[in-house]
Amino acid sequence: MIFSRKRAGDGRQARDERSAEVVDGSAAEAPARGPYDVSEAPDGVQRLDLGSLHIPAVADVEVRVQADPEGVIQQVVLVHGQSALQLGVFAAPRSEGIWDEVREEIRQSLFNDGAAAQEAQGEYGPELHARVRTPDGLTDLRFVGIDGPRWMVRGVYQGAAATDPSAAGPLRECLDGLVVDRGQEAKPVREPLPLRLPREVAEQAGPPVEA
Repeated sequence: MIFSRKRAGDGRQARDERSAEVVDGSAAEAPARGPYDVSEAPDGVQRLDLGSLHIPAVADVEVRVQADPEGVIQQVVLVHGQSALQLGVFAAPRSEGIWDEVREEIRQSLFNDGAAAQEAQGEYGPELHARVRTPDGLTDLRFVGIDGPRWMVRGVYQGAAATDPSAAGPLRECLDGLVVDRGQEAKPVREPLPLRLPREVAEQAGPPVEA
């Protein structure tokens, strides 16, 4: 499905400005950019509700979803031009983030498969850049991770945005506006948070679908 709206202003700021601040004893301010926890997400934004992930509508970005007959989503990929961003969201402990550990595990897994991964500093902090062999030839990947309150979002860029972050454009805008609804139930650390098709889409889906 194509899910888009008119492009808004950029307005992105440094990653460290996400941290909430308390001024003169007042309530904490919302972060300047996302991904946001559902408790701090800005109002007035059109989003596609996939359960644990709410994806903002961004001009010319196609949301591709693969789901089973029950509407449970296995994969979410955002596509813009020749670039793509695969999204995943996972449970994390309350006390600390998990991206550092997950990033090292990804690096080791790639190494075991014969692909070297280099760590670089990106706009969200440390990220991994790798080139892997696929049936279609060599493919560049860029792994980013964002730790939130009891969750972690992992994004994997492919295409031009994998080698040139400035090419991410609207895909980065989607990531900056992403909202995570972690829920209150206890979950094992690193367990994928549940993603489901919107009810109106699931009711129309018989066999596995790509929305």
